[in-house]
Amino acid sequence: MSVRARFSPRAVLFDLDGTLLDTIADLADAANLMLAELGRPGRSEDEIHGFVGKGIPNLVRRCMTEGSTASEDEIDFAVGVFRHHYARVNGARTRIYPGVTELLVTLRARDLPLAVVTNKAEAFTLPLLERMEIAHYFDTVVSGDTLAVKKPDPATVHLACTRLGVAATEALMIGDSANDALAAQGAGMPVLLVTYGYSEGVPVDTIECDGLVSNALQVLDHIVPA
Repeated sequence: MSVRARFSPRAVLFDLDGTLLDTIADLADAANLMLAELGRPGRSEDEIHGFVGKGIPNLVRRCMTEGSTASEDEIDFAVGVFRHHYARVNGARTRIYPGVTELLVTLRARDLPLAVVTNKAEAFTLPLLERMEIAHYFDTVVSGDTLAVKKPDPATVHLACTRLGVAATEALMIGDSANDALAAQGAGMPVLLVTYGYSEGVPVDTIECDGLVSNALQVLDHIVPA
């Protein structure tokens, strides 16, 4: 891995949770409201931090089954309970990571098309982007239920690139986990990973990628100015 690898992308794709936005407090609140309603013990924010990355059903499953047991019917019911609570708290305690807004402003000033590619369901993704006042920076959003597959399937980033009118090999992915790295690599796209996000408990510096950044603005160090 070349820490100082530089690229000349025609578009930039971003993961959402753990990359653009720190959403863990809202996710933890919704998860613990769900667990309380179902009469199950709560989870710490640190535990839930390690469960985030593959969408709501996976988050709920891990909340229900790590160190415990639950039937498929119980998990399916719990997903609905979680969605109910998350719809109410989505964005309430979410924060934009340092440097993100400045990065988006700079990339748009360079006329680079931007997209969000997330495993979060559209019903939560679009309102969250609006609530955090960053929706207008993005030309398209591919959510976790836009297709029948989620990241790490490269179909997700291929769709974003098709909508932006660029080849996948001409884009750059910014993410925080192996899901993002594998999706990008499967499409032949370079990928940078942030070190401050949610990587499902996997040390981010062990994930194959084209560079690590500890602040969103450092992404600019890897992009050749037009």
